[in-house]
Amino acid sequence: MITHVSHAVMYVADQAASLKFYVQQLGFDLVRDEEMFPGARWIEIVPPGGQTSIVLSAAAAFDKRPGEGAYLHFSCDDIHVTRDQLAAAGVEVSEVTTEPWGTFITATDPDDHQVMIAQHQ
Repeated sequence: MITHVSHAVMYVADQAASLKFYVQQLGFDLVRDEEMFPGARWIEIVPPGGQTSIVLSAAAAFDKRPGEGAYLHFSCDDIHVTRDQLAAAGVEVSEVTTEPWGTFITATDPDDHQVMIAQHQ
């Protein structure tokens, strides 16, 4: 039986820039970084303690465009602290927004992916 989502693929223009953004700025852990085939690396990252990982895949190697693919939503314990930490790390981050369904921010990665980060309810 299926137990969980293993990973999501995100197509990016520059794997090194995306790796730096997600690991150094957002605080994700690097799971794997190895060659898939000439011209393509398998770069897999995961939030600390997370079960589902993200593969930062070179868009050109798969005839895709950066931004084509996954829409990612992350969770945090304190949205205001998280926003301050990300802004201090140089991340382009929105102001905190509260809607009836939750409180969130968006962060922009090097390929202009908008990732949503919502506070646990």
